[in-house]
Amino acid sequence: MLASFLIMLREGFEAALVIAILYSYLRRTGRAELLGPLWAGIGAAFVVVLALGVAVHLGMDELVGVARQRAFAATMLLAAGVLTWMIFWMRKHSRAMKGELEGSMDHAIDARGNVKVAVVAAAFLAVLREGFEATLFLIATATQESGENVLVGGIVGLVVAGVLGWMVVVGGKRLPMKQFFAVTAWVLVIFAAGLLARAVMFLQSTGDLGIVLNNVYDLTAVHWLTQDSEVGRFLAAMFGWDPRPSIEQVLVWVGYVGVVGWLFQRGGRAPATTGTAKASIRA
Repeated sequence: MLASFLIMLREGFEAALVIAILYSYLRRTGRAELLGPLWAGIGAAFVVVLALGVAVHLGMDELVGVARQRAFAATMLLAAGVLTWMIFWMRKHSRAMKGELEGSMDHAIDARGNVKVAVVAAAFLAVLREGFEATLFLIATATQESGENVLVGGIVGLVVAGVLGWMVVVGGKRLPMKQFFAVTAWVLVIFAAGLLARAVMFLQSTGDLGIVLNNVYDLTAVHWLTQDSEVGRFLAAMFGWDPRPSIEQVLVWVGYVGVVGWLFQRGGRAPATTGTAKASIRA
């Protein structure tokens, strides 16, 4: 539950910022009549993302044995790849996020044809990417935790993220954006490393990957660290924890955190527009 909460807090906060920026821009430019199409586009994006997530989750539940394990591994590899791209994309483009979103809305308003349809499309596409990423990460998390826990944690995280996003853009509240994105970026790096390590575990279980050395350490005697316990399930879902890993799992985890973490820190500032959210997003 905590893993899905943290994921949705980060992803949901980005989506909330996108929504709040578009809403604030239309209000500020005297285009209140386009707020309806804006919400329609946002709602359509949520419906598409939810339907996609449910379809993929139900489809994976139908699989058994080796096919199920391979599907889990493929989902985790895809999620880790998207997560890695997103971490660096946000660091590079977050400063220009407000201008890019407002530019897309300007283009929609100035486009020939049905302006309302264009606004719906602009809002839909702006929110769809965030929603797709969040859904993919939640599906990957659900391979370790129960669907109910993932759903509850995700909803709570989304609600908290929505409130924070609204406070920042519409309410003009100051939040430590730089610190927020720096901490959550590192959480996502570790989460992605865990996804890769678990993908290796599933592929080794199917025989698609060999094992040079199994059971690098064995902590299965410590009950609260096993995946039968709540703590163990959280550690597995969030960090890829395995109380009895292979050397390949350990090397992939350590290698990813070391390389990606070094590249992220080497890039300079964490993904934030300025030291505070109010200064970076408000006009």
